[in-house]
Amino acid sequence: MPVEGKTGFVGLGRMGTAMAANLAAAGRQVIAYIRHQNRMDELASLGLEPTTDITDLFDCEIVVSMLPDDDTVLDASFGRPDWYRRARHGIEARRCSPFDEHDRHGQGYVAAPVFGNPDAAKARELFIVAAGAPADVERCQPLLDVLGQRTFIVGAEPAHANLIKLLGNMMTATTLEMLGETVALVRKRDLDPNVFIEILTTTMFGGRAHRIHDGKIVAQSYAAGFALPLALKDVRLTLAEAEAAKVPIPSVGVVRNRLLTGIARGYADPGWTALGLIAAKEADISAELSVKR
Repeated sequence: MPVEGKTGFVGLGRMGTAMAANLAAAGRQVIAYIRHQNRMDELASLGLEPTTDITDLFDCEIVVSMLPDDDTVLDASFGRPDWYRRARHGIEARRCSPFDEHDRHGQGYVAAPVFGNPDAAKARELFIVAAGAPADVERCQPLLDVLGQRTFIVGAEPAHANLIKLLGNMMTATTLEMLGETVALVRKRDLDPNVFIEILTTTMFGGRAHRIHDGKIVAQSYAAGFALPLALKDVRLTLAEAEAAKVPIPSVGVVRNRLLTGIARGYADPGWTALGLIAAKEADISAELSVKR
């Protein structure tokens, strides 16, 4: 039987650690599952109860997963059963109904992907997109209120929240590609890219994606963050979903190729602002890889 107030957490990377620590600081009992013991002391110092035994999560009221892809999520949830292996990728896995599999086990399931980076997670400034049965979403809402500054509830179908997250990442990647291209042109015409960015973000393009990433591309400082292989994974899933819906999205095909170029050139570790570095290299502009952690 679930223990009220007891929360399991799977996926203790930079994002997950910040989120789990916030839940513990808010008074939740957080059981943090990790595969190896070398982080036990670190996580315990944040108020978490680390364990390497996933069965310790079985009596938790709610289990939160913050994992990079469907394979890892399904492996943690069900041991990646054969019916899932036959799915192709990502959001298409809903056609094999993993959400129904949760229901079959007497569990509710809420998809709640987030927009934000580890710093935003630590500051509780994430934006959360949630979808699931209304009663399940309501049950999770107190946790979501701790983790983020706003929750957007988009319906009862969990896959819809995941699709919105994919589309948001696709738009960010496309924005970064355009920023990289325009900054490369500005540099080649001997204009000051700082002035260019100030004008653009003050007038036509003052959104969060521009404000967060513009300065990094101009400074050629490509912060560690959403790594290119993860961005490529989301772009690939978006292209698959668009193909299934018969919706052409040609600009995303360009971004896919640029991400592949970056990975092939050895830029897999920096965040996706490295699209600016790729654009500079393609324009034959001397650019150094500076990774800020």
